[in-house]
Amino acid sequence: MSSPTLNALVYAMRHEAEGIVSVEFRPASRDVAFPVFEAGSHIDLHLPNGLVRSYSLCNPASDSGRYVVGILHDRKSRGGSRYVHEQLRVGSRISISAPRNNFKLHEDAPRSVLVAGGIGVTPIWCMLQRLVAIGRPVELIYCARKREEAAFVTEIEALARQHDVPVTWHFDESAGGPPDLAALLAGRKADSHFYCCGPGPMLDAFERACEKLNYPAAHIERFAAAPVEAPAATQSFVVECARSGKVVEVPPGKSVLDSLIDAGLNPDHSCKEGVCGACETAVLEFDGELDHRDGILTKIERESGRTMMICVSSCKGKRLVLDV
Repeated sequence: MSSPTLNALVYAMRHEAEGIVSVEFRPASRDVAFPVFEAGSHIDLHLPNGLVRSYSLCNPASDSGRYVVGILHDRKSRGGSRYVHEQLRVGSRISISAPRNNFKLHEDAPRSVLVAGGIGVTPIWCMLQRLVAIGRPVELIYCARKREEAAFVTEIEALARQHDVPVTWHFDESAGGPPDLAALLAGRKADSHFYCCGPGPMLDAFERACEKLNYPAAHIERFAAAPVEAPAATQSFVVECARSGKVVEVPPGKSVLDSLIDAGLNPDHSCKEGVCGACETAVLEFDGELDHRDGILTKIERESGRTMMICVSSCKGKRLVLDV
């Protein structure tokens, strides 16, 4: 089943940049309490048009009783961001999830280097505010196609001036092209932690740059699962459910999650796109190899074979044992 939701009121909407609005949610009634959250967390919006979309929280993690997200009106929207921009209004009431965090901030790091690409600034802005609040060394690299499309610029500039935070701005339009992340990241100490959120090509470039520069503590968050070139499973396999005792066949073209649901089980889930983390399930045994297609797990986590996102990932062998 899906995680329990919270009844939320759209308390405020604000224009933040070209094509970007922030939406502030507050409890819709006195009996609703918003859980506390950590920097890097996101919430799912259960939109009235039936879609569920995940958005990162950008307000300070110290805030109590409100969640703020920043949403880009995506030119390729499949209905989520379009609905928010064109139909969601102040006073609307919708269901949201409690915050989840797949992009954890290591607050004890000797230094943190935050890299934002476009709307990817939302979790990065939350992280920046948190690290400044607790007095930890931090710097920001903010990239966008042009300044007019960059959200929270005024607020970031004010915070940077007040707390002497180094900020590097890169706008493709004025710079004549995309950022050279290897050049921008060079010269940092290897024990620094590096964080990046942005479009897929930028994240790929960030990972390559960190590997080239021998920065082991590199963390990313994707808007969507990375494209996978290999074809989906073409043969069925069996899922043995250790807790329930059920044995479920997963046919070609069908997800593990949907197969379990059809078999009468109720695994936790939300986005069904491999980006929210709600359906993460412990793997106990498997034949062959796991076919990871999510946008969350790190390379090390995938190689460990201990967990998987059952909404998009599968098994290339004939048998998979899950803690379900």
